[in-house]
Amino acid sequence: MPSRVPAIVFIGGGPRTAGVLERLAASRPALFDGPLQIHVVEPHQPGSGRIWRYDQGPGLLMNSTAADVTMFTDASVACDGPALDGPALATWAAGVLDGSITDVPLFEPHILDQLRALTPASFPTRQLQSKYLEWFFRRAVSSLGPDVTVTVHRDTATGVSPSSGGASSGGASSGSASSRGDHDAGAHRVRLASGAEVAADVVVYALGHTDSQAEPESARLSAFAAENGGFHAPPSYTTDVDYSPIAAGQDVIVSGMGLAFVDLMVLLFEGRGGRFEERPDGGLDYVPSGAEPRLWAGSRRGVPFHSKISSALRTPVERPRYFTADAIDALLAEHQELDFRAHLWPLIAKDAGYAYYRELFTGYPERVLGTWASFEARFDALDWYSSEREELAAFAVPDRALRLDLEAVDHPLSGCAFDSHEAVQRSVAAYIQRDLDLRTSDDHSETLALFMALLFVYMDLGRLVPQERLNSRSQQAIHGWWHGFFSFVDSGPPAHRLREMLALHRAGFLKFLGPGMWVRADDATGRFVAGSFQSPVVVDASAYIEARLPAASVERSANPALLDLHDAGLGTEQRLLTSDGPHSTGKLLVSGNHEVLSPVGTPQKGLFAVGPWTSGWGAGAFARPNTNAAPFRENDALARRILETLRAPVPAPQPN
Repeated sequence: MPSRVPAIVFIGGGPRTAGVLERLAASRPALFDGPLQIHVVEPHQPGSGRIWRYDQGPGLLMNSTAADVTMFTDASVACDGPALDGPALATWAAGVLDGSITDVPLFEPHILDQLRALTPASFPTRQLQSKYLEWFFRRAVSSLGPDVTVTVHRDTATGVSPSSGGASSGGASSGSASSRGDHDAGAHRVRLASGAEVAADVVVYALGHTDSQAEPESARLSAFAAENGGFHAPPSYTTDVDYSPIAAGQDVIVSGMGLAFVDLMVLLFEGRGGRFEERPDGGLDYVPSGAEPRLWAGSRRGVPFHSKISSALRTPVERPRYFTADAIDALLAEHQELDFRAHLWPLIAKDAGYAYYRELFTGYPERVLGTWASFEARFDALDWYSSEREELAAFAVPDRALRLDLEAVDHPLSGCAFDSHEAVQRSVAAYIQRDLDLRTSDDHSETLALFMALLFVYMDLGRLVPQERLNSRSQQAIHGWWHGFFSFVDSGPPAHRLREMLALHRAGFLKFLGPGMWVRADDATGRFVAGSFQSPVVVDASAYIEARLPAASVERSANPALLDLHDAGLGTEQRLLTSDGPHSTGKLLVSGNHEVLSPVGTPQKGLFAVGPWTSGWGAGAFARPNTNAAPFRENDALARRILETLRAPVPAPQPN
């Protein structure tokens, strides 16, 4: 056993850190005998962190239902540590109300109202999720046991350097015990914005979604707006932007129609006093407050993310049938390098098609010709991208609109040439209404089958495919196109948000620019000009919002600890050599064990990093129950790796 108490420092204290703490508690009895000291450096409330903090608009919702959110590593998770089940968000809320869960603080009246109104099918507010995450953090801390001290520093980490002596470890205590004060220095010193330093044997960067300094083009647009008295918001976490300079009635150009756009819509309309009212016919009307602007929105696709689905499956979706461990092993045996488009995507597409058509045949036999057994036998033998498969679908599904075309799903308005502003409005509004009809109707559960099939593959990809066996082009495609396509289909907003978009559109407060959107700064007028490559619509405005999260960038990170990691030569961005030349993903290069890698690819012992800004597979911090979810597998493997590292001496990292 070590002669001193080993120390772990987590830079970031959001849900990812909470999940790793829970896994440390689960595996410590088997892997590490003795006391530990843990420090969590987090300026916001630990557990929820910045992104899921309580202090954000009460109208902002999660895009998952309460039944689909858990922080617990249940029995479905394939991991080496013991599974320890616990309540998902919906069950937790019920337990708080009935008194079976007592270790919670007194909640504000509006949170209690939300708890009472919550059902498993509800989309909770982010405020309510923050309470669940903070409760989970406290529970994880208490589960570590009396010989583990956990100190929370409500501070910001600014950097990590090799240790050269003792270090103070002050800070506010949280959990089982307070900090034990000074101790022999570990391999690292974590510097805090307050001037304090914390000694660590292991440092875990768990920063969640981080901001980046503005890219050159966004910086140029911000300068243009400032010079001309306009407004520009570069890619940001939507709730962190001050939109008060946007005046009532002002035209605003918005690029991006994903989840950031949905948040923007909530803040600029309901957040300014507007409201939505149900009509007797079931439609929705927007009642303005008089404080709202008018948005001109577009994107590459020109349409919002697909809504979440309220139908129920007639036949449960099975685990992937073609994208399997055996199939991947066969590909690895045949090819030194795997190509996503050539080798993996055809299997993914076929699994999506199998689930979709199975639900169509078994749930709606009146819409197809022949039996599922006959279709399945022929489908099994055909490649997804084959004329024979297309002919099979054309014969078996007479209605062309019901045949699955994944390329059309990805770019629904591709090839459309709009001849007028009115044509763009009609087309986009009709698309949104069609999406709602398909995804909220009990008669189209094939959309849910597609959703589930893609979800299963998304969760299995990192488990089955060794990242080092993918060619560079494929790694770029997975982090870029595949993640974007999955998010577009599976990670959209609740359906009522699309109904609200249509209500705002009918009321004249939301106009559509269409697909292939472009924006430029017009020096002659001092205004932003926007349009679409597929229509003649051109608008100008003094305000422009880039409604999306900033792209990952270690070199331009706005987080001081992450930027220091790069500038000190301890970490580097992941760089790929693609057919288009060198390409940086902007993400921190880490090993399969989440160790930070130096610029020459050597592991920096005792430095770990996990999250969407790393070169790992980028699983979220929480997931659906009973799905063998990737974040829980990652948390378990990382926790065990940390404990194993603490059993051996950790040499100080060396800059390269």
